[in-house]
Amino acid sequence: MLRMSFMEHLEELRSRIIKALLGLVVAFVVCISFADKLWTIISDPAVDALRHLGVNPPELVQITAQEGFMVIWFELPLLCAVFLASPWVVYQVWAFIAPGLYKRERRWALPFILATAGLFIGGGLFAYFLAFRYGLTFLLGIGMTNHVRPMVSITEYFDLFVNVTLGVGVVFEMPVVIFLLTLLRLASPRFLLRHSRYAILAIVIIAAILTPTPDAFNMMLVAVPMCLLYFVGVFLGYLVVMRREGQKFPWKPVLRVAIIVLLIAAAMVFAFQYFHLHVIRKWPFVSR
Repeated sequence: MLRMSFMEHLEELRSRIIKALLGLVVAFVVCISFADKLWTIISDPAVDALRHLGVNPPELVQITAQEGFMVIWFELPLLCAVFLASPWVVYQVWAFIAPGLYKRERRWALPFILATAGLFIGGGLFAYFLAFRYGLTFLLGIGMTNHVRPMVSITEYFDLFVNVTLGVGVVFEMPVVIFLLTLLRLASPRFLLRHSRYAILAIVIIAAILTPTPDAFNMMLVAVPMCLLYFVGVFLGYLVVMRREGQKFPWKPVLRVAIIVLLIAAAMVFAFQYFHLHVIRKWPFVSR
């Protein structure tokens, strides 16, 4: 292990922060070149929701003179730059903590970077395609039964979009956080499993905060993947402990079970496609 003084740690931290910010600036310059196309993509959930609710024309509105410039040409490229530069930022984080790890633990660098950036981007995509779209349609349509016509400003819409996508992207980092805590010996898989009920309660509360709607369906849409990611993180921590103790994981029986589960899932997908089924929000939750 490398020995560094306190001042050397501060200098290393300063260097890594500067490099991460420079990567973010480069990504921002790239994103601002495609601001128009990016806004078309970002505003698509609102356009689809308004069109689905019968609002014509299905458009967002600009209320103040400067909000169009601030949202489309500054805040939007900055948000996209955060996702685009996330692999570089994660690499800087790993490069800062790597000197404190053993040589065999530093071999996790590439999987750590790919998993962390991938989960963050995957969380944002999950929010964009599922959680945010369902929630937005609910919120915009809830007042139309009382003769209220939705008129959404681009600032209010984008603020909600940022809160949901960034929030879901961050909480999707749960397996990586658990992996790091186990790697640094700050937590153990046994402890996390023993207190999993408290973790699930916290996850449900976080999902309720992140979900833009009060209904249970949209909350569970976020909470269920988070619970799965929690147990994925516990499993990764279990692998770290086994490797540390010189044990081997029984991959063969686990792979057999995984193949059976995948076959069942494939059969369900085929049944949905063949019989033209879709999921609904009330019992029996499946309909033609």
